[in-house]
Amino acid sequence: MRVYLDIARQLESQVKNHFQAGDYLPPESALAKTFDVNRHTVRRAIDELVFSGLVERQQGRGNMVVSQPYDYPLHPGAHFTDNLLEQGSLPTGQVLSRGLIAANEKISGMFGLEPESQIIKLRTLRKINGMPASVIDHYLADLSWWAVVKHFEVGSLHGFLKDKLDVHLTRKSTRLRAMMPKKTDCRLLQLSGKTPIMCLKPPT
Repeated sequence: MRVYLDIARQLESQVKNHFQAGDYLPPESALAKTFDVNRHTVRRAIDELVFSGLVERQQGRGNMVVSQPYDYPLHPGAHFTDNLLEQGSLPTGQVLSRGLIAANEKISGMFGLEPESQIIKLRTLRKINGMPASVIDHYLADLSWWAVVKHFEVGSLHGFLKDKLDVHLTRKSTRLRAMMPKKTDCRLLQLSGKTPIMCLKPPT
């Protein structure tokens, strides 16, 4: 095996077991001393990690470990919390904002409401093992839920609705697409602007 591939394999193991998203690898000069090779060999090894999506080169700052994807099966009963608990991860969530809004034409059409009808909107930040994983906008059309939903703070919204209102939500269908993050997404998810994100939406 070429030396740089062996180093890449060792670095990959270290990244997966000892680094978190946002951490930086040691300088290439330090890694060259650690592995007793020249910097060119180390750079080629890191290129392998960049190619596999584990590391991103930051101009003038170094090589940053980036967030890694999680398996997330989609089916009618798929719930963020349950999916990740089954995988041995620890999902958490917090409410970033909540309120009653006037639904735009697209959202009101999804619910079969008149445009500008009032609905409930919550934005939540979900984390996996303490690391930001997703930002979710929740839209609820039943205003009678507001008296209860306005007290939701942390955890699973599906679990909260089931416990407090005896409402059991199921997934009807979902559209997925990749997109580049907005500045707000980068801040909340601790991502660079060059990292694509997956956007999940109900069908229009």
